[in-house]
Order: sequence, then C-alpha cells, then structure tokens
Amino acid sequence: MAHSDSARHLDPGARVWQLGWASINPRTGIGMTVLDPSATEPDVLRHRPRLLGLGYRMLGDLHEAEDLVQEAYLRWFQADRDQVQSPEAWLLTVVSRLAVDRLRRAATARQTYVGPWLPEPVATDASDRDVERAQDLSIAMLMMLERLSPEERAAFLLREVFDTGYGEIARILDRTEPAVRKMVQRARDRVRDGQARFSAPPDVHGELLQRFLDALARDDRDGVLSLMAPDVTFTSDGGGKVWAARRLIVGDERVARMLLALERKYGPAVRTRIVRVNGDPAVATFHGDELVHVTAIATDGERITSFYRVLNPDKLGHVTSVPVKIE
Repeated sequence: MAHSDSARHLDPGARVWQLGWASINPRTGIGMTVLDPSATEPDVLRHRPRLLGLGYRMLGDLHEAEDLVQEAYLRWFQADRDQVQSPEAWLLTVVSRLAVDRLRRAATARQTYVGPWLPEPVATDASDRDVERAQDLSIAMLMMLERLSPEERAAFLLREVFDTGYGEIARILDRTEPAVRKMVQRARDRVRDGQARFSAPPDVHGELLQRFLDALARDDRDGVLSLMAPDVTFTSDGGGKVWAARRLIVGDERVARMLLALERKYGPAVRTRIVRVNGDPAVATFHGDELVHVTAIATDGERITSFYRVLNPDKLGHVTSVPVKIE
C-alpha cells in the first residue's frame, strides 16, 4: 500500500484516510486528543494482542483479524504522529472501523456460504487466560455476538471486554455518547439471553467433555443422553469443502443418535485429543496425522447445551499450532 510523502504529513484538517464506511484523520484519529513522540516501535507493537483480540472477536476469523491489525500498523507508521497522545486509542479506532466495514461485507458473503458458518477456532494458552476472559473468547460467545449489528458488536466489545469509556466509543463509531449507551445496552440484552449457556469454568467444562467422550466410546446411549440438555443443538461447518450437516440439529435424541452412529462408523479409524481453543477445552479429531475436525461445546456446568463442530479445512490451521497471543 503506497502513499506519497505528502500523504504522510497531512494537516489535520486537510485530508483523511478513507476507511470504507467512515473516515479517520491520520493525525487525530477522528477527534481524539492525539502520540507521544517518544513512543518507540516496540512500545507500539505491544498493543498487538489487544488489537488482534478485538479484530478476532469482531470477525471470528484470525486471518482476517491479522490483516486488519497489519493494516492498522501500516497506517500508523505512515501517519504523522507528532501529537498523538494515545497510540493504543489511535490503533483501536482504526481496527474498530476497519472491522465494522469488513463485517458488513462479510454479511453479504455469508449469504452464499454453504451450510452453517462458525468462527475459526484458535489455540489459546491456559496459563494466561482467566475464566472471564475465556468466556468472552469462546465459540459460544462469538456465536452470540452474531446476533448484533456490526456497530453494536464493536460498541459491546469495546465497552464490555476492553473497558473503553462511552465517550471514546462515541468518537470511534462517530456517534453521540447517549446513542452509544443505548447501543451497548441493546447489545447486552441480546447477549444476556444466552449467557448461562457458557458460564462454566474451564475445569468443569473439560471434565464434562471427557465424560461425554467416554460415554461415546462405550456406546452408552443413556450416558450420552444424561450429559446433554433436552434442547441441545449441533452446528457443523464444512464450508461446502467436506461433508457436514447443512442444517442445525436440535434435540438430545437426534444429536445422540447422530453422534453414536458416527462413533460406530469412524471411531476405530480416528483418535481424539482434548485441546484448548478459544479459552475452553475442545476435542480435536485426527485421522492419522491429519486434523479432520474440532468440536467445541457450550455448557451450563451440568449438561452440554450446544456443540460446534468445525470441519472446513480452511479454518483448522490455528488449532494445533503455537497458541496465539490474544487479549
């Protein structure tokens, strides 16, 4: 992405970078009190995990989130930053706006996606994630965020996950503060409906998952049913590239029948391993050395309320890799 020298040293009121749905002044970051010129490159790059966390929660796609963060840093190093007071705020503004724009375009693309869409699962490190942070990164939580509009999603994440002030969010989204407060409250109300479904701590989550795997391996139908909520759902994402159920499967009897049948047919040929993705234990299934799918669950602490199985090979690249540093 090439820019002339004149574009790098714009007067605050002269021109702006176009971000698709809105504009950001490269000096001020749209009205923010704008950089400490002493900030060195390593100082600025330390914000990357937080920026990546915002981008990933917005898009549910790590590759796309990494692209947004790279674009934000590219703009940062090409902008005139002599008066920027908060590099982190400047970068969060860019990532937020790029993510809203990207999410709007993604909504159109997902209309032609084959079967249900699920977020890309990402390996995370248990040592640097507490229970609360694990919950807001979980597949279940990301699916709940799909209920929100792009702007609502950005406002909710900035406030609830990153503790950004309402005034700052208003500047980022180019809205009034009262409008942002209403937006965040609407988002809270929509997300709250499913909150109890992913509130179990990781150790309880992992124990329940292991008990379920053991019951499947024993072909124990009653044991399997006892660990699922009556209205349990099963969502699978093959992206049209591998076989997967193209509709949501609902109900413990239907889900148990399908999973037991798959276990009888494919169980002897595959091996499973519990891994940590998106802050929670999940099941990685291998055929030989090839990862064929990853299955995450949502639970109320006693029973499984949802299964999320990602089979699309394009989304499995970050499951068994080195854990991603993401906040």
